[in-house]
Amino acid sequence: MISEKIQQAFNDQINAETHSAYLYWSMVAYFESINLTGFASWMRCQVQEEMVHATKFFDFINERGGRVGLTAIEAPATEWDSPLAAFEAAYTHEQYITGRINDLVQLAREENDHAAEIFLQWFVTEQVEEEASADEVVQQLKLMAGAPGGLFMLDRELGQRVFAPPAAEGA
Repeated sequence: MISEKIQQAFNDQINAETHSAYLYWSMVAYFESINLTGFASWMRCQVQEEMVHATKFFDFINERGGRVGLTAIEAPATEWDSPLAAFEAAYTHEQYITGRINDLVQLAREENDHAAEIFLQWFVTEQVEEEASADEVVQQLKLMAGAPGGLFMLDRELGQRVFAPPAAEGA
């Protein structure tokens, strides 16, 4: 059985993960509007990842006998000054999500909910990857400042990313 505190916090996280997907959809639209389809493709993969994350929380609540409660999703930003600004926003957002996950781990410990704490360890590891992935593009964009040809090369490279769903638990 899931505690009321964990249930509420995980429901809030469903909203945060869904908002993440919504933010990345907005970035897809931005990148497509400036003809950076590789950047847009990279963000489409992010959308899919965030929906997997939301689904994991959704399923965990149900598996523990809780009740999922969906709430309104905050509207995301829709414009950025540059591709670098968009990726800096993505990186900052991933840092925010990491903080939320860390808070959930702490709550699980306080509630003595070992199942929730073990479940959250996947997200702790995932957030290291999420931050590193966004920051890598930020750093590449900073390095190529003033070299527009580099932007198009990076666009081509980012377009090669393919969404890979996480392996099934225990597989």
